[in-house]
Amino acid sequence: MQDAVVHEITRLAADRYNFVMSYQYHLFFCLNERSNGDDCCARHNAQSLFDYAKKRVKELGLNGNGKVRVNKSGCLDHCANGPVMVVYPQGVWYSMIDESDIEEIIQSHLVSGKPVERLVI
Repeated sequence: MQDAVVHEITRLAADRYNFVMSYQYHLFFCLNERSNGDDCCARHNAQSLFDYAKKRVKELGLNGNGKVRVNKSGCLDHCANGPVMVVYPQGVWYSMIDESDIEEIIQSHLVSGKPVERLVI
């Protein structure tokens, strides 16, 4: 009985690990908008940068299970650096200004595995 329980726990843990690690890179873009007038990523073109990243990742065939996932997030608590995104599992935080910055992140970090140091916060 105890061996069966240990086996089941091991199987569930492996399933959980495989689910969590189902993407090589997982990008989270802060799209938070503050209603009180304080600075936020939404006021710095975050939505269009997110849309561009999602479109380019798909165009390049980088999207899908085991590859790259681009997600929206709420506040990442880096409002002064906005707009921001974080790339997991490495935990690399970026601040970017325009589509050329997104393109550089895609080509350097996602395609070649090299973070873009000038954009890291």
